[in-house]
Amino acid sequence: MHRILSVLHNERYASLDGLAQQLGLSKATLRRDLAALDEQGLLIRTHGGARARGSSREIPVRLRDAQAPGTKSLIARQAALMIPSGPHALAVSGGTTTQEVVRALHYRTNLTIITNALTIAVDCAANPRLNVIITGGTVRASSLEAVGPLSESAFASMNIGTAVLGTDGISVEGGVTTHDATEARTNRAMVEAAQRVIVVSDGSKVGKMTLAKMADLRQIDDFLTDETADPTALEKISRAGVRVHVVARSR
Repeated sequence: MHRILSVLHNERYASLDGLAQQLGLSKATLRRDLAALDEQGLLIRTHGGARARGSSREIPVRLRDAQAPGTKSLIARQAALMIPSGPHALAVSGGTTTQEVVRALHYRTNLTIITNALTIAVDCAANPRLNVIITGGTVRASSLEAVGPLSESAFASMNIGTAVLGTDGISVEGGVTTHDATEARTNRAMVEAAQRVIVVSDGSKVGKMTLAKMADLRQIDDFLTDETADPTALEKISRAGVRVHVVARSR
């Protein structure tokens, strides 16, 4: 089902014939999946197709895990190696790649995780080695992140060693961006409180610009992505002063 939402994420509307051709699924299967997604409020069925619900172009967090899982894990493991040893305060934004970073740090001790993402906080709380701080705020249904003034003030009140930031787009033109303006303000507070900022994303986000800016490239120290990223866009990001790390897929 996430593949259907990915198409609508980019195109806003798709016909049944178009979906069948793009996804290689039968129309009968598509009709069942569209009906299920419509019942969950994730899209709107139309005569002969479907369209995205509302103005959001964001795929709900519970459906993102199936997107490039192997690649995200490779990126995350590399990012985990960049977190200093010893006692350290690590702020983590919401997202499936950032969640993989935290999972790759499961063996660490003396590490404090500060996050506004409920999914990441629950993951961390199950590990007795980690100290977990979750910010307050209003929870967004699509991302399961706490956002708004309470979350912003919580980040601003802490001394953060490293911030690991996920993104919906990164480019020289737009900086590091996401789909929701309130979420962007909250993540901006996290970035501004951190001594070092690492951005992680798969190659599909490189060169893209979405609605709201979370950070300028001058605020980013390191960017980790995979070899599917647009090399021209990566070169521009590198020339802007960001250390770019391209993780190769295992073969």
